[in-house]
Amino acid sequence: MPQHAQNTRVCRDCDGFATAAITTGTRHRDGSRATLRITCPACKGTGHVVSITLARSGR
Repeated sequence: MPQHAQNTRVCRDCDGFATAAITTGTRHRDGSRATLRITCPACKGTGHVVSITLARSGR
């Protein structure tokens, strides 16, 4: 029987690409580029939707 993969919901802000490497334009002494690793603030770098339970408050 075929195995079905779980449907994990992809983050709507980063579209599943949770980490990006951005070049600064400078180079190290060995010639490689200096980069910054930036993670998605919405999913905290996981690429998936974080389930949030909302509690109703008030009257």
